[in-house]
Amino acid sequence: MQISGTFIEDTYAEAFTMRAARLVITAASERWATIAARSMTGFATSVIGCGCEAGLEGPAPERTPDGRPGVRVLAFARSSDVLEDQLMRRVGQCVMTSATTACFDDLPSEETVRVGSLLRFFGDGHQVSKVVDGALLSAGGGATPTSRERRFWRIPVMDGEFLVEDRFGVRKAVAGGNFLVLGRTPEVTLSAAERAAEAIRKVPGVILPFPGGIVRSGSKVGSKYKKLSASTNSPYCPTLRGSVKTALPDDVACVLEIVADGLTLEDVRRAMAAGIRAACGDGIARISAGNYGGKLGKHLVHLRPLLEGTTG
Repeated sequence: MQISGTFIEDTYAEAFTMRAARLVITAASERWATIAARSMTGFATSVIGCGCEAGLEGPAPERTPDGRPGVRVLAFARSSDVLEDQLMRRVGQCVMTSATTACFDDLPSEETVRVGSLLRFFGDGHQVSKVVDGALLSAGGGATPTSRERRFWRIPVMDGEFLVEDRFGVRKAVAGGNFLVLGRTPEVTLSAAERAAEAIRKVPGVILPFPGGIVRSGSKVGSKYKKLSASTNSPYCPTLRGSVKTALPDDVACVLEIVADGLTLEDVRRAMAAGIRAACGDGIARISAGNYGGKLGKHLVHLRPLLEGTTG
């Protein structure tokens, strides 16, 4: 299979199940909501070393619970307990500290984790709770319709109050959807990866957790060092061509990886398809994916069936 002259390998990406939460951060302006969101999602590229994977989800919500400008954030972790800890720390240290912000749940679920109920103690006894009917909140401009009651905490801060939801919904989600962009020069490969990332940012329910949505240090499962669960993806490292069994054709000088996390497997599939189509073109020799023989994840996304009907 070829798309715009780029060969699509007959392989698959391995993705895996994690727990996800979706937040809406609002502020007096979209600029300040974005500042808070970017701060909260810092150092959240991979669960291998960061505790969680997080990023801004686009596009921005049309409505928010308090009617102010807002942005969505998705956060993924291996378990609900880890996700609760990560959200408490990140919302407390990065959102509550940002000027004019408030923070709301945007993923109604039977399973929830505590956020506001833990952060309320910062109010030193001056915090106040308020219970609002979810349906009324939605009718008044809320982001996500729900019939359940929603409890909020009003925590006094030096520019007024920080409003934060008591509990946040958690659902099973899919992380680690990926593909590899193999290019003939570093410049053309980076340009293709940037096109892919830009296309994926338009897909709802998905984030790109790595810097700029692009990974230069792709990993493989395992290592010669027992303490490491992952190590550099040596078959795709151009400088190791002469010392390892390489997966690179002779005309490939650079490889960049795109990793996408989504609320559902279908979200990840849509993101991968959009990104791959955008990456293909002059100077891109082929598209591959992180295939680890089933050792990493149970969700297998085969590239060619994903792209059927887009050959050229």
